[in-house]
Amino acid sequence: MAASQSLKLPSVNNVEIPVHIIHTEENQIQEPAVDELDYSQRGQWLRAAVLGANDGLVSVASLMMGVSSVKEDVKAVIVVGFAGLVAGACSMAIGEFVSVCTQRDVEIAQMKREKRMGSSKSNENDEKLPNPVQAALASALAFAIGAVVPLLAAAFIRQHKVRMAVVVAVASVALVVFGVVGALLGGTPMVKSSARVLVGGWMAMGTTFGLTKLIGSDHGMQF
Repeated sequence: MAASQSLKLPSVNNVEIPVHIIHTEENQIQEPAVDELDYSQRGQWLRAAVLGANDGLVSVASLMMGVSSVKEDVKAVIVVGFAGLVAGACSMAIGEFVSVCTQRDVEIAQMKREKRMGSSKSNENDEKLPNPVQAALASALAFAIGAVVPLLAAAFIRQHKVRMAVVVAVASVALVVFGVVGALLGGTPMVKSSARVLVGGWMAMGTTFGLTKLIGSDHGMQF
């Protein structure tokens, strides 16, 4: 609150002139804390989740498109897609486990060096060590979720051309969704992220379809 204080100052004619001095309290206005998220902390699991789901979708959709280029039987397409799902999920899990174990070993070695040098941050770093099993399971689950999308899209469609069109359409929508989700979680531009993921998926499916059809047609391979 403001406080008023009167001072009497002599004037030139010896007339006391009251002077009011107003003291105001310094109001320190604190701006509300902005809810700033440290997106770098999400980097590891976000990378594993987005990469796993995107790989699962693109890999299995590309496999199905490749087989569809030389084989119209829906059973063959589904079997290949399912095999790709299982193989890819296992590969992602093993790869992520090995990768995170290596990272963990490096960080533990660094902590031991800091401990020998008398650093007091070792206890804090213990809580930040990555979990290889958790990373492996997350990658495998993310891959399976992405891979099951084109499988479900093609499982109940008998017409060959319609099935391929549906796989491409569903995969495209899913790729856009993955791009948007990744952008929202990572704080990056949605349009740029979605376009990058979508174009990459189209290139993978188109390349697999074209090369498989080329090999199957020119060499007269029997499937």
